Amino acid sequence: MASIKKRRSVLPGFGLSMGFTILYLSLLVLFPLASIIIKSTEQSWSKFWGTVTDPRVVASIQVSLTTSFTAALINAVFGLIVAWVLVRYTFPGKRLIDGLVDLPFALPTAVAGIALTAIYSQNGWLGSFFAKFDIKTAYSPLGITIALLFIGLPFVVRTIQPVLEDLEKDVEEAAASLGASRWRTFRRVIFPAVLPSLLTGFALAFARAIGEYGSVVFISGNMPMKTEIAPLLIRTKLEQYDYIGATTIALVMMVISFVLLFVINILQWRASRRTIQNV
Repeated sequence: MASIKKRRSVLPGFGLSMGFTILYLSLLVLFPLASIIIKSTEQSWSKFWGTVTDPRVVASIQVSLTTSFTAALINAVFGLIVAWVLVRYTFPGKRLIDGLVDLPFALPTAVAGIALTAIYSQNGWLGSFFAKFDIKTAYSPLGITIALLFIGLPFVVRTIQPVLEDLEKDVEEAAASLGASRWRTFRRVIFPAVLPSLLTGFALAFARAIGEYGSVVFISGNMPMKTEIAPLLIRTKLEQYDYIGATTIALVMMVISFVLLFVINILQWRASRRTIQNV
């Protein structure tokens, strides 16, 4: 009688590794997020709605979302340019600039916040220059945006850079030989190929900016109804032992982030599908 061999998984120890994976994600992601939802439901609906619609809470969420979206959008444009320069050109100091892109990853956020505040304050190197034109950088929404630009740039550059490196130049040369201008080649050949990764970088930079605290708390000025961000208001609620209020604001920010990231993922999927169909 022929022996029937038991089918084994391609990955050795798949069951055990999957168990550790689920446990690890549960302890670090699922359980903390679930605790926010559970803690927020300990209050009545009227109190929950009163906290969410409080003018100070609404203003802080608006500041966080507006500055985060603006910073992520600017980083998407200039991050693409930086990645293009690093991939397509050879120049002195290229490795140094390439390493500087990762500086926000390694630099503590508090150090970055203090440095940016010193530079962009009214008496700082750059702040004094903008002050001549009545432009207030530090302690304003513009200062918050500058800090979020600093911490979000690497997400865009490092997401787009590998795609540009794998992009074949033969296609661009073929388009040029057929009479296509540089702008038309970029718009019809290059941009569709990098659009999915560009959306990914935008989403990562946006998600990172929403929850940023250390680099923003110094340069924002923390003025309620003006430059107070949602993470700072959550911290203020915790210091006042208003744990339910803090988790309520956190829950609202979490839902908004999930919705926006879901929309961005749909746009990314459509862009990838359109690129495949064109190929």
